[in-house]
Amino acid sequence: MNAGNTETARPEHGVEHPPWIVPDPSTGPRFTLDGDAGLERHLERTCARVSSGIRGLIPARKLEAVFLGGGYGRGEGGVLRSGSGDRPYNDLEFYVALRGNRHINEVRFHRRLEALGEILTHLADAEVEFKITSLSEIGSKPAGMFLYDLCAGHRVLWASPSAQIAETFARHLRPELIPKADATLLLMNRCTGLLLARSRLSKEPFTASVADFVGRNIAKAQLAFGDAFLAAEGKYHWSCRERNCRLEGLALSKSSTWVDALLRHHEIGVEFKLHPVASTATRDELLDRHAEVTAFAMKCWLWLEARRLGRAFPTVMAYATDSSDKCPGTSRIRNVLLNLRAGALRRAPGARPWRHPRQRILHSLAILLWVPGAMDDPVLARRVREELGTRGTGESLAEYLSLWGRVR
Repeated sequence: MNAGNTETARPEHGVEHPPWIVPDPSTGPRFTLDGDAGLERHLERTCARVSSGIRGLIPARKLEAVFLGGGYGRGEGGVLRSGSGDRPYNDLEFYVALRGNRHINEVRFHRRLEALGEILTHLADAEVEFKITSLSEIGSKPAGMFLYDLCAGHRVLWASPSAQIAETFARHLRPELIPKADATLLLMNRCTGLLLARSRLSKEPFTASVADFVGRNIAKAQLAFGDAFLAAEGKYHWSCRERNCRLEGLALSKSSTWVDALLRHHEIGVEFKLHPVASTATRDELLDRHAEVTAFAMKCWLWLEARRLGRAFPTVMAYATDSSDKCPGTSRIRNVLLNLRAGALRRAPGARPWRHPRQRILHSLAILLWVPGAMDDPVLARRVREELGTRGTGESLAEYLSLWGRVR
C-alpha cells in the first residue's frame, strides 16, 4: 500500500493556480512533487540504507515493517533549491513496526535506532527520525489526524510476508472521523511556533538563522489555518495541494473576506511546504508579517473553539477566563495521571486534577500570544502563573514551553 504517492489532480475553477508542477505519473512514485532526479535518487538511497540498517539491528522475528511517513512518504516533501542541485528540507520520519509491546520494544531498541539515526542524518543531509510502533497498536488506536496522514500517505520500505499493512491502515482512511480536538491541537502547536518566533524577534542579535526560524514558523501557521478549518468541517485530505484545492472551491462558492484570507494564507503555506526558502526579510518586515498572521490566527482560534465547544467566545480573554472544560470527553483518571506526569499540579492554586493538562496550555497560550503586555499586568501575569503552576520566579515562556513539551 502506497497511497501517499497517488497523484491528486487539481480541478479547474477558472482561476490561476499557484505554480505547482504536477509530475508525469508514468515516472512512478516520488518523494517530492518536482525535485530533480539527483534528489530523488538521494532519497531512494537513504531509504535503502535505512531499511538495511534496521534489518541489521532488529531480529527478524520482531520486525513487522518499515515505512516512511511525513511529506516525503506522501510524495510532497520539501525541495530546497541550491546552486549544486536540489536538497531535502524536511525531516525524514521512519516508522519501525515491531511485534510485541511498544514500551518494551522502546527500552530494547531505542538506543540502537537513535545511534543509527545519528549516522544516517549525516549521510541523508536531513534529520533522520525513528519512531517505534506496531501494526496492532496502529490498528487499535482511535481515528485522528496524525494516523490518517500516516495511513493515507506513506511509503513501505520493507514488510514481512505476514504483515497486514493495508488491512491495518484501512480503518484510518476516513478523514471525516478526525475529531475537532485534533484541529485545536494543530493550531495550538503552530501558534506556539508564533509565540517562539515573536520571542526570537525581540532579542539580539538578529541573524540569518533567526530570520529563517521566524519565516518558517509563520509559514507553518499559515498552512495550519486552512488545515484546521477543513478538519473541523470534516473535509481534510492527506495532500496539502488537495486541501488547498478544497479551500479554493469553498472560497468561490462562499465568498467572504475571512474565507478569502484563509485561502490566501494557505496558498503561501503550501508553497513554502513544497518549496521552502530561507527568509531574507528584515526584522521590521518579519515583525509586520508576524503581526498580521498572529492577528488572523486569533480569528481562526476563536472560530475553531466555538465550533468545537459549541459556544462563542467574543474575545481571547473571554476564552482564557472561561472555566468550563476545554477538553470534554477525556478520561478523568487518565487526566489525573497526565497532570501528575507533567508536573502540572505543583503549586497550582485551585487545581483541577481531573481536567486534561492541555487546558492549561490553551488558556495560557491565548493570553501570552494575543493579549499585548500580558506579563506586565499583575493580574494577567498571576493568572498565567496559576495556569502553568509556577511560583512566578521563572520566565513565563520557558514555563509554558516546559508544560507544552510534556502534553502536546
